[in-house]
Amino acid sequence: MRILLLANQPERTTRLKMFGSTLKSLGHDVIIPTFGTRDWIKISANAKKIARDRKPDVVHIFNVPDIIYHDFATLRGEGYRKLIYDYRSPWGIEVGQTFGEPGRRFAEHFERSLAKSADLITTVNMPLGRKVKEYAPEKDVHVVPNYPYRSFSEAKAKLDSQEWNVEIGREPVIFIGRVCTQEGIEKLLEVARAIPDQEFWIIGDGPFAKLYLWRKPSNVRILGWQPHERIANLLNTAKLCLIPREENALTPYSTDRSVWKLNEYLSIGKIVVASGVTMEEKRKNLVVVKTKELIDAVRENLMHEPEKLGQEDYRFWEGNKDIIREVYESI
Repeated sequence: MRILLLANQPERTTRLKMFGSTLKSLGHDVIIPTFGTRDWIKISANAKKIARDRKPDVVHIFNVPDIIYHDFATLRGEGYRKLIYDYRSPWGIEVGQTFGEPGRRFAEHFERSLAKSADLITTVNMPLGRKVKEYAPEKDVHVVPNYPYRSFSEAKAKLDSQEWNVEIGREPVIFIGRVCTQEGIEKLLEVARAIPDQEFWIIGDGPFAKLYLWRKPSNVRILGWQPHERIANLLNTAKLCLIPREENALTPYSTDRSVWKLNEYLSIGKIVVASGVTMEEKRKNLVVVKTKELIDAVRENLMHEPEKLGQEDYRFWEGNKDIIREVYESI
């Protein structure tokens, strides 16, 4: 089967690429295009041309922003046979946070259009599955969680910088992600100020990072973005890992099955203290609290050791292979 995988930037979309790898292992011919532009109109036009020229059996669209591919169903029969819609993020709610109810209704119009035109739907967790089902109650929805590859927890990349060596009893609290309000940078700094004897590492950056961090406390160290092959080893140095998001309209849809870094932390066997996310499944070493309880939760869990994981506690992308096979066989 020839399959065309589409997103805003397909070659940079982690979930899309992991789907592609699994589909190739199942013997499918997978097309992941590179558009070389961020212009939505050009992306849409280029994708349509690829579909007409390559004539895939299936087009799998990974959402956000949904407007790019809202009319792709018009090519069914001419450019492809079947359409799958991957509802990995609630774009309407995201737009509504900035532009209010009119923005939400505008974006959800395109979500609904894609859901109705799809032959079936994939998503990352049950809350998003229920939400997209409201758009198209008659469509089958398959949950394919965002779990890391098994190889991530087995990574052995060398940490060649002596400044990253950690003394026993001085292990850092680690945050990985974009330095921005949405990821909770203000709350992280608040936690760090409240626990001055504990070192905090930020692995990440952002366009306004200097603005957020110019008055950071002395116990916060900035490591910037790091190659992914180093992340597992950096996490191995951690006492615990932190997700300090504020609760908002996205919280019910941001769960332990959808947040990549949460699952990377857990796969290394670390305690994860998280706010602004929802626990879908009880997991060892995962502590989910309200944002107002975050400081106390970090203090408490710094005194604990992580629970030992059994084989049944690990969640890896490879476990999605049978689900993906089922999705494509059913289409």
